[in-house]
Amino acid sequence: MLFMVIERFRDGSGKAVYQRFAERGRMIPEGVRFVDSWVDTAGARCFQLMDCAREADLQPWIDAWSDLVDFEVVAVTDSATAAEQVRS
Repeated sequence: MLFMVIERFRDGSGKAVYQRFAERGRMIPEGVRFVDSWVDTAGARCFQLMDCAREADLQPWIDAWSDLVDFEVVAVTDSATAAEQVRS
């Protein structure tokens, strides 16, 4: 299952986020696959596409970053799959 994870960096914590990432990596738990990510041009939000069996699988990763980042998790599907679901 795909999840778009929207991270909002708290109070300019972007520098601290990138520093921790350089030191510890992404810190995703087993069973979660990082697909890709994008950062808004203001450097205030990161959009990460993650693949895992269920949303709860993301919780250890969220816990590891929650002191610096606020998270929103949205289950998503690709457009072709959504279109097929609408047609059937």
